[in-house]
Amino acid sequence: MLKKSRIPVSTVNRLSLYLRVFSQIEASGQATVASRELAGLSGINPAQVRKDLAYFGQFGRRGVGYAVGSLKRQIRGILGLDRDWNCAIIGMGHLGQALLMYKGLRHQGFNVVAAFDSDPDKIHWELEGVPVYDIAELGSVAQEKKLEIAILAVPASVAHEVAELVARARIPAILNFAPVPLHPGSGVLLRQVDLAGELEALSYQLQKL
Repeated sequence: MLKKSRIPVSTVNRLSLYLRVFSQIEASGQATVASRELAGLSGINPAQVRKDLAYFGQFGRRGVGYAVGSLKRQIRGILGLDRDWNCAIIGMGHLGQALLMYKGLRHQGFNVVAAFDSDPDKIHWELEGVPVYDIAELGSVAQEKKLEIAILAVPASVAHEVAELVARARIPAILNFAPVPLHPGSGVLLRQVDLAGELEALSYQLQKL
């Protein structure tokens, strides 16, 4: 098996897609799936599917295909979904509240155990059983709750400042929804969710239709 550092990010992203497809196949009662079928359901060519999965070992059998239940469990383990992760949502505007109420996070093992805001009218709220703290308490709450992922749903104007607070609180990962690139420094993993950018790409493609 290759070291994780040598596995392309694009391959890891596709593992999430394969996992969702395996869940659909498993729900249908199908026990095995060929790489060509998996490719068709994923929208990825068969050679790429085989290459992606080969980074992590030999899962399929020639003439039989992949065992759906077994490979689904192994992909969950590879993605770290065989354990729970303590998360916090920072920013209790409309987006932050929507993320907090989204049941799919907990279903996948991402447990939102704290939320933060700087608005006095929102501090001490409790939504879906999750307390909303003053952002000034981030450091102490991060230690108490053993926070591992900070989900930023804050305005772009304060995103850099909040990312610095996250780094100082020693929260090791950020998922950033703010429409601005962040540079939290070494020791903090960062993933960017660029909703506006995706819509801009779609608008470009729509002009070509």
